[in-house]
Amino acid sequence: MDSIHLLGLAAGSLTTLSFIPQVAQTLRTRSAHDFSYAMLVCFLAGLILWFVYGMVRDDPAIIIANAVTAVLLLCILAVKIRSP
Repeated sequence: MDSIHLLGLAAGSLTTLSFIPQVAQTLRTRSAHDFSYAMLVCFLAGLILWFVYGMVRDDPAIIIANAVTAVLLLCILAVKIRSP
């Protein structure tokens, strides 16, 4: 693996890891009230498009980072949907 791929993996890891505290708080409090549906859906759409782009480019950094972040976002979206 070359340095460019390592750079991409490091960047993807940091941006994905930065999302984990928000997911943890959302799951802990069982509240996603402060998130708008529009933001969550737009962000998810962007993650899916980046994932597809990564697949087309055969770039593991883009694929992994966006797949993991999409799963984390789906956790928040699930809490948002289940909240009154």
